[in-house]
Amino acid sequence: MPATAATYKWLDENGRVVYGDTPPPGVKAERINVALPPPDPSAVRDMASKDAELKKRSQQRAETEAGAEKAVADNQAAVERCVQARGRIQALRSEGQLYRYNEKGDKVYLDPAERDKAIAETERYMRDLNCQPVAGTPPGTPPRASTY
Repeated sequence: MPATAATYKWLDENGRVVYGDTPPPGVKAERINVALPPPDPSAVRDMASKDAELKKRSQQRAETEAGAEKAVADNQAAVERCVQARGRIQALRSEGQLYRYNEKGDKVYLDPAERDKAIAETERYMRDLNCQPVAGTPPGTPPRASTY
């Protein structure tokens, strides 16, 4: 029944009170005013508050997911740096001759002191990254020249 429709009250043939928008013909009906409940003045404020809280939770969830994705990416990058550092340590510990290229593009072979210094620097780098230590080079590894 629409809120603007007229409402009537009457007694049926059994004496019961009946309400409706159209009384039957020949019955004494009384028109009544159906009052709608007053509007809740805080309803709009409550709705806005709930909406703001939903948006806040959604934003927090997105930030948490972004943080987790960043942590995974950072972890993968650290693992890759550890793998590269382990490879460098193994190359530095090998019995082969190691060289690098200078600014002129010439090969410069590392002497034992330079090799020891490079090993110490790489081990310190690995400790900073919390990398697993590298085991020594297995005996019988053939010497080879390589760059680091």
